[in-house]
Amino acid sequence: MFAEYPSGMGWVSVLFAKKVIDFAAPSQPDPGAWAGALTASWGVDLAEAGPEQMLVAADFLALLERVAAEVPGGRAIAAQVGASMRCDEYGAFGLAFKTATDLEGSYRRVERYGKVITSVANFRLVRAGGAGFLEVLPEPESRLGHRLVHELALAAALALSREVSTAELRPIAVHLTHPAPHRPSEIEECFGCPVRFGADRDALEVPADLLRLPNRLGDPAVSRFFEGHLDDALSALPLDALARRVRAEIGRSLSEGVPPLADTAARLGMSARTLQRRLAEGGTSFKALVDDARRELADRLLRESAHGLAEVAFLTGFADQSSFGRAFKRWYGTTPAAHRISARR
Repeated sequence: MFAEYPSGMGWVSVLFAKKVIDFAAPSQPDPGAWAGALTASWGVDLAEAGPEQMLVAADFLALLERVAAEVPGGRAIAAQVGASMRCDEYGAFGLAFKTATDLEGSYRRVERYGKVITSVANFRLVRAGGAGFLEVLPEPESRLGHRLVHELALAAALALSREVSTAELRPIAVHLTHPAPHRPSEIEECFGCPVRFGADRDALEVPADLLRLPNRLGDPAVSRFFEGHLDDALSALPLDALARRVRAEIGRSLSEGVPPLADTAARLGMSARTLQRRLAEGGTSFKALVDDARRELADRLLRESAHGLAEVAFLTGFADQSSFGRAFKRWYGTTPAAHRISARR
């Protein structure tokens, strides 16, 4: 169970910190002492911690920055760690990714459940033309640690994709918004595909047709089993008082459509930029809270009311039943009608 989340701040699974240290420590004269000094203030026993143990995100960002500054070749270690990741290391999250029927299903699970692993470097899947972009959501502030964690996240996404897909996965490119480092070839080697620095997004770009090719171990029943565990994990995520107020404001407005961020911020007595920043500091975003509010209201209406599906779509802020159905399939992996029947058995 993913349960130990730091309240009021971002988090990252200790899994990643352990691997960064494993990659970096051998270059030090006394690896054990170096690692011990680095992690002494964390209050986490790395030897015993599993992927469900969370580290304060700021500590992880500082770790990446220190490794980049002090360790020979350290600038590339974040990407190297990402490229080394395998599904089984992530627990239920990795198993849900692996057992999705196709790569698009795997990416939709990353969208929905990524926060059980980390509140930074979360993803969304965007289709454009003949390509799919698995994009890392931008951070409200930019520091070296954020750039490094985005490289790690994209390298991990590509490594897991190559592990699960039956296709010989050849990305079109990896896009990174920051400038190329001093030795870009070290980063490019971790991806094995073109890396475009100074881009307009941080994303993995793959041909759209690859998204629908089957995964090696795709099994809808098994994937739903692990999604149940991940839904429990999502419910355990810390939600601070501000996020609860924002979600309540969104819920009150959904029957009239999704409220604009600026309007919600004004009702709470702050600017839109301040609201965005404070939500990000708590490990969430306005978009994520809108999605949560819609999902929870849709589930409640389907379980407890006699409203027709078109009316449920309207009450949850969707323009039509078709867009509601697509969102619901992303949330629950089934149709609203099937969900209602199952919930009332």
